[in-house]
Amino acid sequence: MLSVTPIPAFGDNYIWLLRQDTSPDVCVVDPGDAAPVMHVLEREGLTLTKVLITHHHHDHTGGLEELIQRYSPHVIGPNNPHIEGIDEPVGDGDTCRVMGRRFDVLAVPGHTLDHIAFFTPGIPPLLFSGDALFSAGCGRLFEGTPEQMHQSLQRLAELPDDTLVFAGHEYTQANLRFASAADPHNPDVASALAETERARELDRPTLPSQLGRERRINPFLRCADPEVRAAAAAHGDTDTDLATFTTLRAWKDRF
Repeated sequence: MLSVTPIPAFGDNYIWLLRQDTSPDVCVVDPGDAAPVMHVLEREGLTLTKVLITHHHHDHTGGLEELIQRYSPHVIGPNNPHIEGIDEPVGDGDTCRVMGRRFDVLAVPGHTLDHIAFFTPGIPPLLFSGDALFSAGCGRLFEGTPEQMHQSLQRLAELPDDTLVFAGHEYTQANLRFASAADPHNPDVASALAETERARELDRPTLPSQLGRERRINPFLRCADPEVRAAAAAHGDTDTDLATFTTLRAWKDRF
C-alpha cells in the first residue's frame, strides 16, 4: 500500500513523501528544501530513491542539488533544461514507475509553461498537482495564459471524484475566504471554511483534498455556475467560462 506524508517547508510548502508498505525506499515530490527531507530520512532510516518535480520554481526544486549529492535519487520532472538534475525528462502522455505504481504525466501549463502533474490510478487514485490546482484555488499565472490554466484545470477536473489531491502549498484557508466572496451562497464553501479554520487552529494540514469536493468548493472549477458568474460580474467579463475564469483569477490576485 502506498502512503503519502507531508513534510512542511518554508511555512506553507508541502514536500510529499511517498513510501510503499514497509520498504525503506521512498520518493519525494517537489523538494524545495533539502533540510526537512534529510531530517525525516535520517530519523526514520529511509532511503531516497526517487524524486518527482512538477515545475521549475525554486521553492519546488531548491533542495535537489543537495539531495542528489547525498542520496543519488532518480529524478523525474519536466523536459526543461533549466532544471538541473533531471534524469528522466517527461511530458504529456508519458508514464513512469514510482513506488511500484504507474504514474501518468499530465501537462498543465498556466502557472508555468513547464508545469506537469503526476496522477496514479488505484484505490484511491492520487494526484500530485504542484501549483496548478490547490484546494479551493489555483496557481497564479506567472508564465502561461488564462486559457492555458483554464484548460489545465478542466483536464484535472475530469479525473475520478475520489482522486486525492496533493497540492504544493497550504493555501486552503485563504482560498476559501476568496471562495466565500466568489461563491457566496454555496453551503459547501461555508462548511469547508469552518472545517479548515478548525484544522489550522490545531496546525493540521488541510490536504489532501478530494476532487469531487473540489468541484463543489473551488470557484476556478465552477466557472459555468450562475452564482459564481453573478459574483464575478462585478469584477469583469463573465460571458463565457474562460472569461469568468480570467475575471476570477484577476480578482483573486487583488483579493
